[in-house]
Amino acid sequence: MELILIKFYSLWKTIKHLLIGSINKRSTKVEKKYEIKTVLGAQVEDIIEKDAPDCILIGPQIKYMEDQLKADANKHDIPLEAIGMQDYGTMNGKNVIAQAERLLG
Repeated sequence: MELILIKFYSLWKTIKHLLIGSINKRSTKVEKKYEIKTVLGAQVEDIIEKDAPDCILIGPQIKYMEDQLKADANKHDIPLEAIGMQDYGTMNGKNVIAQAERLLG
């Protein structure tokens, strides 16, 4: 079983639990294990340095920071992208995992 580390940033607590629950259900169907951690957007630079995640997905509410965060992530070859507003709002774990998989190539 492949382990993929995904970091989510600036997710509201309630949405975080629902979205991660949806992703975990999806991961058992595709025989992959996703290690998912959530932190505040202000911690992204430290996480990039210390944890070296496979990819980073940020909540749409901090999309305005995407270019700045992407520049930091690119220095370490870590793909970063904002979660689509519709997928975030509907807790569509299937699409969020598909987005992460696309980032990972």
